[in-house]
Amino acid sequence: MGPMPNIDPSRPRRAVDPDDRALIFAPLAFRNLTVKNRLFRSSISGRIDNYDGSGTLARINFEERFARGGVGAIISSHAPIDVRGRILPNYATIDRDERIAFWRAIGERVHRHDCKFIVQLSYSGRQQDIAGIENRKRLPLGASAKADQFNGLRSTEMSTEEVRGLVKKFAAAARRVREAGLDGIELHSSNGYIFTQFLSSAINRRRDEYGGSPANRARFLLEVIAAVRQEVGRDFFLMAKLGPVDHHNAVTFWEGRGDGLETGVRLAKWVEEAGVDAIHVSTGSMFPHPRNPAGPLPLEVCAEVYPSMISSGVHTFRNYLLFRYRALRPIVRFLWSRTQTFLRPDGAVDIDKAEGLNLPDAAAVKAAVSIPVVCTGGFQRAHRIAAALRAGQCDAVSMARALLANPGLPRDLETWDGPDDPPCSFCNRCLVNVLEHPLACYDEARFANRGGYDAMIAEAMSIFQSESGFG
Repeated sequence: MGPMPNIDPSRPRRAVDPDDRALIFAPLAFRNLTVKNRLFRSSISGRIDNYDGSGTLARINFEERFARGGVGAIISSHAPIDVRGRILPNYATIDRDERIAFWRAIGERVHRHDCKFIVQLSYSGRQQDIAGIENRKRLPLGASAKADQFNGLRSTEMSTEEVRGLVKKFAAAARRVREAGLDGIELHSSNGYIFTQFLSSAINRRRDEYGGSPANRARFLLEVIAAVRQEVGRDFFLMAKLGPVDHHNAVTFWEGRGDGLETGVRLAKWVEEAGVDAIHVSTGSMFPHPRNPAGPLPLEVCAEVYPSMISSGVHTFRNYLLFRYRALRPIVRFLWSRTQTFLRPDGAVDIDKAEGLNLPDAAAVKAAVSIPVVCTGGFQRAHRIAAALRAGQCDAVSMARALLANPGLPRDLETWDGPDDPPCSFCNRCLVNVLEHPLACYDEARFANRGGYDAMIAEAMSIFQSESGFG
């Protein structure tokens, strides 16, 4: 168990300010979609589907939990458009028409709660944590052949023909989203995955029309947006998730910084002109990243689950040794935390500093575009969310770990400034456990007065109740 955040659960609870509540629970109208409030669940999930990418009832139960809790919209887990580019096995894919029925079933369950469901279309590129047996004899396609800086994950540089083929696969997946009766699409164009690998000057080494200048590096994303629009029309919601600042050398200080905010804002203007309806602001050129999700890297958990990745990259065995041996852990801890200005001296996250960490970037993007901006970054208190909305820094916020800890947080915020149960501590145990275990809150300190370890595991396993498979 790690230190708890600087929210004292024993102090009297603070009621939500009525004006804050009115802001947070006001509907948000996009060009072709209206969401009932300003709270989105950002893309999270775990290895809870079948190995071949077919979906399960556990996935449906997982998504419905957040819809029932009151979020206005759910952004799905990363949905691979092709098995070669999946990030991990056991995630539902959207790579063929046979998958449409499953995604429709999720939408029907989520829609019962007046919640919208947006599918995040994804392709890993080099950032493929565990390839799976289907990919044992091939690497994923990527922008360049350069391995990633942290794990040493590799890809094969795409030919121009392969780039155009991938554009078509994104468009086909978009068609499936619409045919499934869902509410929109998010392009996974941040956090180190395939679009970032084209966009980032620190990663893209191409010498053709997809490399070099910012306009060339943005070409792939803009072509995908155009192809998606041609497939689904102008009347279907489309959002791009962007990391306006790379922070590429946050851990590996010997690397270049990558692109800064000026380039990111220019990209936001380009994707607006290309036809997206909203921009979702994140940060960082890899995932995980010291700023996303903000918090420590729980090295004791890494030592347990990271062996699953040892065969995945050229640096993974080195990393495993650094995680495994206590004497070496200070090296990783220093590298991971050296730019984390939101940490307290005891290593816990100062929530006042971490909540809304990406708001300056979101505000810069919002000032440059005329479409709504959604911002992610550790939100879980009404007064901080409302302050961001009131200041015009964003139009909505997205949450992940805070909702894992408290799926009913939106309902709580109708009455209170924060969650009814202990808040998310940003310990990131959920993040690391996902390599092998169901995605859930694994901060045992939060369950100290609620049944301890057994209660924590029961909550993690609750999505499997009545599990009978889906296909």
